[in-house]
Amino acid sequence: MTRTLIGKAPRIALPKGSVDTHIHVYSAQHPSMPGGPDLPVDAANLADYQKVQHWLGLEKVVITQPNAYQTDNTCLLEALDELGDNGRGVVAVTTKTSDATLQAWHDRGVRGARIMELTLGAVRLKDLLEVNAKIRPFDWTCIVQFNGREILDRTALLEKVQGDYVIDHHGKFLPPVTPDSKEFDQLLRLIDKGNCYYKIAACYESSVTGGPDYQDIAELSKRIIAHAPERVIWGSNWPHVSGAPEDAPNDVQLLDTVMSWMPDETTRQSIFVDNPNRLYWRNEH
Repeated sequence: MTRTLIGKAPRIALPKGSVDTHIHVYSAQHPSMPGGPDLPVDAANLADYQKVQHWLGLEKVVITQPNAYQTDNTCLLEALDELGDNGRGVVAVTTKTSDATLQAWHDRGVRGARIMELTLGAVRLKDLLEVNAKIRPFDWTCIVQFNGREILDRTALLEKVQGDYVIDHHGKFLPPVTPDSKEFDQLLRLIDKGNCYYKIAACYESSVTGGPDYQDIAELSKRIIAHAPERVIWGSNWPHVSGAPEDAPNDVQLLDTVMSWMPDETTRQSIFVDNPNRLYWRNEH
């Protein structure tokens, strides 16, 4: 069986100009790097994603560096070259990345650096502040993923980040906390400081209750959306590499579920259009 790339349209049409802020792309021409996982068996590529993009009604996309390629951003950069202004990238920046390299990447559409503390991540929290300092002249955003259960211990570090940063994958609480937990209250306090965003993506990776409703993650996301809709973005997490292609979540069903958490058109406009454009296409329109 193969990956599903087309199907029925979402129940509610996305706003014009909607952005998918989290996908990964691969290429059989670029093998995985030491320290990372294998590529998905179908080496899900940009052309495959563009079919999904059309299916869901998306116009722009942010490609995130996958663990498989570690600190080699070549595949991502080549995809950005194809996408032009409708694409942006979040790359692996190390403490040794030069300003000249950052400028070259910026010119090709890169607007963020990924910090991945979980298994097989290429750049870890210990380097967050140094990477943050490197990218500040370019006005990029840090995208940070760690076990949200550790947020009380991570707060002092996160509060030192200059500029905007994104807490990835619903906060990645493993397992999920409740909306009234001290950990989730701390996340809200970080968001209230004005430079922290919350990304809705990959609810299936941390949910215990499971699909199709992902009730435990839904409760967390609904509280964030009600509290600060101007600080929420969404990503499909395509191509869902944690399993076989034929077992991947159905993208339109996931999108329908997520949109059911949003109360109205104004909120959808913020989450799918205004907020991601503010982060990744700022000062460019």
